[in-house]
Amino acid sequence: MSRSGHARLGDDTLAALPATVVRPAYRRQDTRIGVVHLGIGAFHRAHQAVYLDDVLAHDPAWAICGVSLRSADVRDALQPQDGLYTLEMLETSPSYRVIGAVREVLCAPQSQAELLARLADPAVRLVTLTVTEKGYCLDGDTLNLAHPDIVRDLATPETPASAIGYVVAGLRLRHARGLRPYTVLSCDNLPDNGGKLRRACVAYARQFDAALAEWIDAEAAFPRSMVDSITPASDTALQARVGTALGVEDAWPVQREPYTQWVVEDRFCDGRPAWEQAGVTMSDDIAGYDRAKLRLLNAPHSTLAYLGLLLGLETVSDAMRDPVLGDFVARLMRDHIAPNVALPAGFDAGGYIDAILARFANPAVKHRLAQIAQDGSQKIPVRLLGTIADALAAGRGIDTLCLPVAGWLHFVRRQARAGIALVDPLAERLAGIGRAATGEAEEDVASFLRLEPVFGGLADDARFMTALRKAYGALGEGSAAQVSLALTSA
Repeated sequence: MSRSGHARLGDDTLAALPATVVRPAYRRQDTRIGVVHLGIGAFHRAHQAVYLDDVLAHDPAWAICGVSLRSADVRDALQPQDGLYTLEMLETSPSYRVIGAVREVLCAPQSQAELLARLADPAVRLVTLTVTEKGYCLDGDTLNLAHPDIVRDLATPETPASAIGYVVAGLRLRHARGLRPYTVLSCDNLPDNGGKLRRACVAYARQFDAALAEWIDAEAAFPRSMVDSITPASDTALQARVGTALGVEDAWPVQREPYTQWVVEDRFCDGRPAWEQAGVTMSDDIAGYDRAKLRLLNAPHSTLAYLGLLLGLETVSDAMRDPVLGDFVARLMRDHIAPNVALPAGFDAGGYIDAILARFANPAVKHRLAQIAQDGSQKIPVRLLGTIADALAAGRGIDTLCLPVAGWLHFVRRQARAGIALVDPLAERLAGIGRAATGEAEEDVASFLRLEPVFGGLADDARFMTALRKAYGALGEGSAAQVSLALTSA
């Protein structure tokens, strides 16, 4: 029973759940832990764990030991539920599925011996991570040996605290016992995630055991991957909906949009789950999929944010319902972005664009444009300017591609003139430019183009300067009427 006195989700209440609730398609007691996951947050439980839940229906060897590296909250919520939790699919009529892939939950600071024993267990052949970019303790593409967590772990590598420290500690135990290494799979969205993780682990091990570092580099596998699915944070409203739908209490359900994507480099050192059967794309061109996501998904997302905010809209689905902006984004993707992106072999650009447009239009996902608009100085270069540079190199027109960039400039100007703080690493410089902007295209654009970290060499390209000035001028003062006219005319 839960603290409220209501029945709690668990193995003993599974059979009594309503028929509309999807349950594990296997006997949980027959599964074996073959995966240790570091960073058992909402995204992992809504994404990778669901794929493994599908795998377990055919192969019982890939159940998960989920690990929190700091807080005991997830363990305390899921342990009384036998690791079970509910996934709500965010649709007009939401659906519910109980995930059974997590068989054990540990809090690393409180269960270090148990975690190290799991990592040394020959049955564990895969260690996965969702620890966010900062959890890798990097300095650029390499390990930051001066990072406080790394300094601390190197002083006592047998009792680590960081993700890198635990990955290497487990490999060290296996090396000492003559066991095969496990595959280490980053599921965090950072470029070359597997390469960065390999270099970090080898550099860390080299500080105290050169032979171990050489063994890790030669024998362990660090595949690259790309993940995608919008997973809003869990809240009390979600708990209430799940409780009503299931008739039992779930202390920590998760929610996500129906769309999900996982692309994994097929490079493993001791077998792997049959992920193809669960919808995972196995590919050696992870960079190509990353590029497709940045340019065909993230760029239109930013386009909706900056132009949608100028139109007075609030969420992504609101922006897609605006007939002018919704039509513009679809044309931008099909006619101006897709032809300028080097896509992986066999990639279905049309199907991918259709899926993205459907995701954007989903009214059950309340994704605020103001949130997407943050950190524009970091997003614009990788989401839009790369496509513009490629279009220029191919001799193609860029007038339409420049409209969302001009939308960002107008957004910055509007926020600065209204005294609203920007959330951006270059906030101070942007605010100064925005406050000084007069609305005159040539002067304003010239001021923004001096932001070398954003525009780089493009700032000296006369074709780009001309097109950006034209787009900036077409948006006028950034009023809704002027934005709509500019998008209709594009």
